[in-house]
Amino acid sequence: MKDYSFWRGRRVFLTGHTGFMGGWLAIFLTRAGALVTGYALVPQTNPSFYAATGLEARLHRSVIADIRDGQRIKDEMAAADPEVVFHLAAQAIVSAAQVDPVHTYDVNVMGTIKVLEAARGCQALRSVVVVTTDKVYKNNAWAWPYREIDELGGKEPYSSSKACADILLDAYRNVYLHSFNPGPAAVGLASIRAGNIIGGGDWAQNRLVPDAVRGFVAGKPLVLRNPASTRPWQHVLDPFPGYLELAERLAADPAKYSSGWNFGPALEDCREVGVIAGHLCREWGGAARFEVELAAKFYEERLLTLDCSKARLELDWHPSWPVETAVARTIEWYRAFYEKADMWPMAQKHCAEIAGS
Repeated sequence: MKDYSFWRGRRVFLTGHTGFMGGWLAIFLTRAGALVTGYALVPQTNPSFYAATGLEARLHRSVIADIRDGQRIKDEMAAADPEVVFHLAAQAIVSAAQVDPVHTYDVNVMGTIKVLEAARGCQALRSVVVVTTDKVYKNNAWAWPYREIDELGGKEPYSSSKACADILLDAYRNVYLHSFNPGPAAVGLASIRAGNIIGGGDWAQNRLVPDAVRGFVAGKPLVLRNPASTRPWQHVLDPFPGYLELAERLAADPAKYSSGWNFGPALEDCREVGVIAGHLCREWGGAARFEVELAAKFYEERLLTLDCSKARLELDWHPSWPVETAVARTIEWYRAFYEKADMWPMAQKHCAEIAGS
């Protein structure tokens, strides 16, 4: 069982806490004992994970503001005086990026710069972890997984914007690693490239699981754009022990651990979209079904898998849930929500399973 004592009383500044992944990470951190200050826009969906779990009342502080407001985020981060920063706030929908690329680059690139600039003034800071995406890699449709040393790039606005953000992190590492703030110690700065996450509480548009659940609840089929596309599927909670381990290592040895890191499932869980859709339908049961859209409206890469050997070897992180378990836990969460259950205990239960406590 992992020791989370590092996090007891640790001051953490988390951007994106009103979103899907950020909300789950906020709960995971608070369970570990961290004092979490969240900074994000109002929830962008209704329902939302943030509201469903009553997360606002569980945090040390919740700030509703825009990461692109440079002065506001500087002021709020200074007030929080964090020892660790997790940056998750982003425009994360591929189709939305193609509709409004200017907004996407503004949030994902300039927003990240504003977060890093705010962090530079925090004297207690020791670790900064920025979560980007598995789509930062220049996709050559290889049959083998992408490693952290492979070339970054993007063929559509979302992946391109996230690759740009990852590249700017490298510039900040090179220039500011040993002088990131006025304090006496260096600050570790790492980027995390996570696989396609699923889990309860995601209600975004044009994402597989929330689209499926909306259809199942309404008695309509899930419509797939690219059923043959292969992705590295994992439950949103699965990489979190690795995220926290990385932040700890950054604080202890920033020069060694400040780099890019892949966190994804086992290679056998890199499945086609149509396969995952089938799992969702079977887990939901009843008349749940999917059909294929004849003309895809958005460009998406067909093949993408991650090599996570670095995280396994250097952080001793391993995925916990195979994709079948990830789907089962996901559907369990949504069923409980639509049955009007108290979602905080459900979230705690799933966190405890991953944390091993």
